[in-house]
Amino acid sequence: MSDDGECKGLNAVAPGKKDIFVQLVISFALGISAFTAFCILRPRWKTLYAARKRHSNPQIALPVLPDSFLGWIPALYRVTEEQVLASAGLDAFVFLSFFKMSLRLFTTMLFFSVTVLWPIHRAFDDSYPDLISRPPDNSSVYSNSLFSNRYLDESSLFTAKHKDKLDDKNSSYLWSYLVFTWFFSFLTLYFMNTETFKVVQIRQDYLGTQSTITDRTFRLTGIPKDLRTEEKIKGFVENLEIGHVRSVNLCRNWAEIDELMAQRRNILHKLEEAWSAYRSQKSMAARATIRQSVVNDEDEREDAHEERMDENSQLIAGNSLRGLMSERERPKIRLRFGFLKMRNRKIDALDYYEEQLRRLDDKIQIARKKDYAPTDTAFVTMDSIAACQMAVQATVDPRPGQLLAKPAPSPSDVIWKNTYTPRYRRRFRSGLVTIFITSLTILWFFPVAILASLLSICTIKQVAPSLGESLQRHEVTKALVQTGLPTLVVSLLNVLVPYLYDYLSNIQGFISQGDVELSVISKNFFFVFFNIFVVYAVSGSAALAEFWAIIRESLSDTNKIALKIAQSIQSLSNFYLNFIMLQGFGLFPFKLLQFGSVSLYPFYRMGAKTPRDFAQLVQPTLFNYGFYLPTALLIFILCLVYSVLPGSELMLLLGVCYFGLGYFVYKYQLLYSMDQPQHATGRAWPIICRRIILGLVSFQVVMLALLVLRQAFFEAAFIAPLILLTVWYNYSFNLRFVPLTKFIALRSIKRDSDPGRQSNPDQNGEQSMRLTRRMSTIDEDKEKGMSFINPSLIAPLEQPWIYQDPPPPLSPSESTSADYLSRYEDQLEHRNTTVSTSSSLSLGDTHVWRASGDNV
Repeated sequence: MSDDGECKGLNAVAPGKKDIFVQLVISFALGISAFTAFCILRPRWKTLYAARKRHSNPQIALPVLPDSFLGWIPALYRVTEEQVLASAGLDAFVFLSFFKMSLRLFTTMLFFSVTVLWPIHRAFDDSYPDLISRPPDNSSVYSNSLFSNRYLDESSLFTAKHKDKLDDKNSSYLWSYLVFTWFFSFLTLYFMNTETFKVVQIRQDYLGTQSTITDRTFRLTGIPKDLRTEEKIKGFVENLEIGHVRSVNLCRNWAEIDELMAQRRNILHKLEEAWSAYRSQKSMAARATIRQSVVNDEDEREDAHEERMDENSQLIAGNSLRGLMSERERPKIRLRFGFLKMRNRKIDALDYYEEQLRRLDDKIQIARKKDYAPTDTAFVTMDSIAACQMAVQATVDPRPGQLLAKPAPSPSDVIWKNTYTPRYRRRFRSGLVTIFITSLTILWFFPVAILASLLSICTIKQVAPSLGESLQRHEVTKALVQTGLPTLVVSLLNVLVPYLYDYLSNIQGFISQGDVELSVISKNFFFVFFNIFVVYAVSGSAALAEFWAIIRESLSDTNKIALKIAQSIQSLSNFYLNFIMLQGFGLFPFKLLQFGSVSLYPFYRMGAKTPRDFAQLVQPTLFNYGFYLPTALLIFILCLVYSVLPGSELMLLLGVCYFGLGYFVYKYQLLYSMDQPQHATGRAWPIICRRIILGLVSFQVVMLALLVLRQAFFEAAFIAPLILLTVWYNYSFNLRFVPLTKFIALRSIKRDSDPGRQSNPDQNGEQSMRLTRRMSTIDEDKEKGMSFINPSLIAPLEQPWIYQDPPPPLSPSESTSADYLSRYEDQLEHRNTTVSTSSSLSLGDTHVWRASGDNV
């Protein structure tokens, strides 16, 4: 075959068997190396791999994992769901439940695929895999044209040429496609329905038996101007006769004080950096003087006749050290002033920042006493959970958009600056973000296509003919370039997008961090589903131009899009196999290793200057569900789509491995190494279920298109009712289950007067859950002493963190930080004197330096 033929159509694109083997080797090599590194480093770096704070109650605390190489795996496996709930909360429980459900579902599908579908495909379906889904070996998924017009014409000619041969074969096996499409669809709905009942029951029991300020508070929005006082809101709510109001916190325009607090944090950080520079300079000077004193002392001891001179030298050394410390240079800062800031001068940085901090403290104290203009939002705390739930589940006011009662987020989750941002401004920002994300999702395909095409053998031949010929002769290196690298490029580029979407969601105007996280899940899933599945499934290509060309052609002839989907899906199976292998075997161990945190730690360590910076280095890494859940949902959909096609046993086997490994990796991270501060109360489950239903519809549409392509119109007609049934189930799911994932049923709320509450389990069992839930939950522990008040109004003003130990809180008598800073300077001078007058100090006395805080 000529080079021109190799660079067109299927000859240039779809990976073959050798490519899959190479991808498997690459994935295992990456995964085993990362897993081995994790098992070695885990007992040595416990500040990273066991950083998460566990529940304080010893009866529900997580077990300590053994430090042996693999001994932690059985101990992690034995951690129960009740311990997950008690230690990590509802969000972690829901996340892990999705992986467990997927593992059970695809294990069941794999059994039927191996025992029933695989023999059918081998016996009857041997021509079409060679025609469509078995492209030539030694090729890659990425090129500018997968199903070019030339290839489609050749494929049509080939089909017509061999039509008689195909007609001779028994096509009754296509009924198995229809039967298993129905069977796997109902099996998926059954597993999802069963898991939903379990999640809803545990969520209701979990939230109904705890008592936090969040459970008793609702957010009232759309408050008219004549009701915007705490007293009027309290009277209005109590007149509804749903319960007594314990407190009302009306949101106001706190932009001024929030800005002052932001300025204070900035000045505080600069002051701490100045102190660190000052003390570091002092420490180096002191050590240099002491070292010189020791050297002189050793030289003088060689002369037995100069003992008195030796004693005098020690005294002189002590006096010189004290004098050096008293005369050390304090850090300076250059201030610009005058016309156009053309004049400047250097002043003492410590004095300048201390004065700035003192002035800001005075302004903050005054600002905290001001009255601010009220907004249309308030947090109303009731005396009982039942009263709060009656408010949020009822229509309070007959006027549209006014006095809307919504569940309140956790106090620590509230984004206070968005509570006083006008609604029209938040909606405007939300619209702009939506337009930007939609455009980015489409335009992002261009860099992926360009990078992927650059890694094709055809492109390499054009740029470097000798290198291309060398790669062409070696099957392994060719497969590595055309299969392993493009898949890795797609995976790495997709890792960057969630960070951007997280930033955009934060500026979109959500009231709570939990809402931001749910938004990131939706945005990121839309991105990966569109770029990795929809575009490929329609065009079978990494070229966006071809995607739009096919869409235009399909508008005139709807049969073309069915033909494209059927051909593309089968030919892209190897690419998706490579993608799942890399995500599961290759990248999951790197997630367990927290490769990003490990690789970036030296840079963070070099950039850390203050004790506060060093304290941040040992904080648990944050776990963001929006970064991990969308990819898992996409792989779930891919396993569904290929569950009936030839080669389904391999796809389902990889799906079982992916969700099994993912369950253990994320279970370890959520329980031991990473923290998840958001409080979404399991609201991600409806998002998961809707994406599963979307995957079911995609699976059914693909099977319908395949049957139409093979002219099995009668079998295809029976799939259409299944699509309608799945859409109806989605509507039913929203009616039946979604309210139970947003609210707490009144009957689920447990009261002290309930008979048998302390001794008997509920009707559905869950005795072990009840034993755990008698104690405080993780949410109750987090919300102790919290209230729905802007922290800028009540939070103690943080003082400079200068020494190793964190600074004590500001006492009531110290209304500003002036006395506090003065006391800190006195402590510093006292410690300097202690160091300088210590006659027995030597270079080996590291405990003295640690006591003085100089090892920071």
